[in-house]
Amino acid sequence: MRDPIVAQLTQGITPEKIALTVAVGSAFALFPVLGTTTLLCFLVAWALRLNQPIVQLINQALWPAHFPVIFGCIWLGEAIFGATHVRFNIRFVQHMYGLFWSDPALFFHRFGLTVLYGIVAWAILAPFYIAAVYFVLLPITREVTFLKHKAEVETPPEPPEPPAPPESPAPTP
Repeated sequence: MRDPIVAQLTQGITPEKIALTVAVGSAFALFPVLGTTTLLCFLVAWALRLNQPIVQLINQALWPAHFPVIFGCIWLGEAIFGATHVRFNIRFVQHMYGLFWSDPALFFHRFGLTVLYGIVAWAILAPFYIAAVYFVLLPITREVTFLKHKAEVETPPEPPEPPAPPESPAPTP
């Protein structure tokens, strides 16, 4: 994942924009509603004029962390609202996901508050997460940019190729 981001630094994207892209992209990639992050990341990146390839790369790279974040946000949201904790297991999640696609009205009737708890917890945490990631990545992206430009300046240009010798006329028999 590092190489595509470093490559973007050489294409005129500032270190600040790269750090912001990673911070915002990773926060929205962890939005606690399964199946919404690709569209959500696209819309946020478009609205903020962030680098779409980096945002979508981060979105896909973070899918292993998505389930634990969903559960954590729901648990935190339940604690914030004083709601009873919903016990999750893989079959329960499969049932929720299947119900979402087969009967969305019933899904929201049964699990709407649970989803809302997760979204509220995420909305509280996301600004702090974005700020933390941004301020951790900013010096790193600046240093990478500096080293990249320094390497370009120190690399001597390749000598030009010598001109090709003129072609001699073909001998006539």
